[in-house]
Amino acid sequence: MERKYLIALKKCELFDNIEIDNINSMVPCLDLNIQNFKKNDFVVRDGDALNSFGIVLEGEASVFKESISGNRILIKNLGPGEMFGEIAAFASQNKWPALVQANTPLTVCFIRQDRLVSECKNLCQFHKTLITNMLRVVSERAMMLNKKIEYISIKTMRSKLCTFLYENYLRNGKTIFKLPMNREQMAEFLNVSRPSMSRELSRMKEEGIIDYYLSTFKILDVDALKSYCE
Repeated sequence: MERKYLIALKKCELFDNIEIDNINSMVPCLDLNIQNFKKNDFVVRDGDALNSFGIVLEGEASVFKESISGNRILIKNLGPGEMFGEIAAFASQNKWPALVQANTPLTVCFIRQDRLVSECKNLCQFHKTLITNMLRVVSERAMMLNKKIEYISIKTMRSKLCTFLYENYLRNGKTIFKLPMNREQMAEFLNVSRPSMSRELSRMKEEGIIDYYLSTFKILDVDALKSYCE
């Protein structure tokens, strides 16, 4: 397997505590299905048959949930080493629950769930580590889903924004940080109108609570920001 792809797999949570050379030796055991996509291609669609989960090896993609009316909500942006479909792959429904679209030329590897949970025919010593890592990942994803629900349940635009920015401030440990999404993606993530969000951000800037340029934010008044959090 190409080393650049092995480096991407090493970044993946699934391969925590496993060195690159050992990952390479596991490739035949996992029977990776590597596929390439063009920019804007659909990698998978909501409702497609599901028998595997994916890992981005090269490029960027986004995961969306579509409503019956066709509106999209951004669930997550993906870069090299990030997984998608890892929770649904082990559910009984056997259908992709979301849409994944390539933002750039994209290379993805798919791993069938049975290759992860079944006994390794090669007696791979790291197979147990893979299973342990996957259990941890699934647990953390469940906690993230709860956080997403929290954002959706917040009633006012300002409270949504302040909660989102304050949590990013805590996560980064500094008042200046760059969000891993553009303004449109941020609006989709928070499930709000982009024009309304932009107007509220401008008001917060005028009030001296925050400053920003593109995806980089600076918290000017932490206490004021926190006071609007729900």
